[in-house]
Amino acid sequence: MGIAIVIAAIIVLLLLITAVKMHPFVALILVSVGVGLAMGMPLVAPSPETPGIIDSIKAGLGNTLGFLAIVLALGTMLGKMMAESGGAERIAKTLIDRFGQKRVHWAMMVVAFLVGIPVFFQVGFVLLIPLVFTIAMETGISLVTIGIPLVAGLSVVHGLVPPHPAAMAAVGIFQADVGKTILYSIIVGLPTAIIAGPLYGKWIGSRMHKSVPAEIAEQLVQHKEARELPGFGNTLFTILLPVILMLIASIANVTLDQKSEAAKVLRFIGDPIVALLIATVYSFFSLGYARGFHRDAVLKFANDCLGPVANILLVIGAGGAFNKVLLDSGIGNQIAEVAKHSHLSPLLLGWGIAALIRVATGSATVSMMTAAGIVAPIAATMPGTNAELLVLATGAGSLILSHVNDSGFWMIKEYFGMTVKETLMTWTAMETIISVVAFIFVLLLNVVL
Repeated sequence: MGIAIVIAAIIVLLLLITAVKMHPFVALILVSVGVGLAMGMPLVAPSPETPGIIDSIKAGLGNTLGFLAIVLALGTMLGKMMAESGGAERIAKTLIDRFGQKRVHWAMMVVAFLVGIPVFFQVGFVLLIPLVFTIAMETGISLVTIGIPLVAGLSVVHGLVPPHPAAMAAVGIFQADVGKTILYSIIVGLPTAIIAGPLYGKWIGSRMHKSVPAEIAEQLVQHKEARELPGFGNTLFTILLPVILMLIASIANVTLDQKSEAAKVLRFIGDPIVALLIATVYSFFSLGYARGFHRDAVLKFANDCLGPVANILLVIGAGGAFNKVLLDSGIGNQIAEVAKHSHLSPLLLGWGIAALIRVATGSATVSMMTAAGIVAPIAATMPGTNAELLVLATGAGSLILSHVNDSGFWMIKEYFGMTVKETLMTWTAMETIISVVAFIFVLLLNVVL
């Protein structure tokens, strides 16, 4: 019953956006209400433990934007400073010179994979998207060809590599070894990112030429004028500062006594929001005042760049509301119950359950956590199951088929200026390639080990 309602909701949502031409924000909220009614959720909460439809929508939108609104706002300001100072152009020119125009999409995948290790997907995306826009405008290459390797590198690391939250939690649930999990995740993740990123990106990019959306380009790409560009080292340090701070916090989590003041301070400055705040303020100096911009100019940059982000935030927030209604309605639990009674190998079970919950609810983190909770006790009864590979199989399943119930889907759609159909052909297809290819590599690694 639950699965049929999800399928019907997705079809209605696609029709509202494509045929009726309704704004995605309004369409997502309407469909969220419809799903809640169809699943028999109460209109208003009868008790704190039982959320009503409107409570789920508020909580989903609020929880999604609570983190993302700050990250996107700070990341956009940092991107604006890189654009106006010429920093994004400096890094783009350096990458084009080193890798060559024909191989610049490979450079984006490598950069995303490295930057993505200590940072959340959304943080890495807002840090690096100005580079993608600048390279696309410098070279005339399709935004898809350069953008898909970026999001592939970030997505692989987000789903498979500790210390990302879901992967780290799965390590704990399966009682896996962190060091081995990281090693295996890199062995599996790199070839997966290559296939889903530069290889698929070049193939689909040659069939779909997208230019940088004008409104966002206005904010995140430097206006052409003769000006000395900032140094490569200074710009690179500015963009990597949040990555460095988060990496230091991750190391502190492993090496320091968690009750010590040093550990608390490092955890605080390594939080994605604080790290981005520090980097954004630093960029006002390193790429603003030091480049001869007055305070009024820096303030204008910060103000101007936030307008185009408002629409993106609303759509992402509505995606979060839809996701929360699906979770609160119990659809994920229905899938989990069915999966419990199947007699499959733990690796296939972990991947399959995570994939089903991901398709139904749209959340990679929720699907990975739920699948790990279901599979762990089953795996414990089967001797010879590799716990580290179980983490990776579950992580791979949690990335499959990102579509209209995933806030990430809407973020990619809006930033890349694509239609829903184009986003399904690029982002959704790429996520599915990552999921399937990573699982195949996990099975091959299982044979070897």
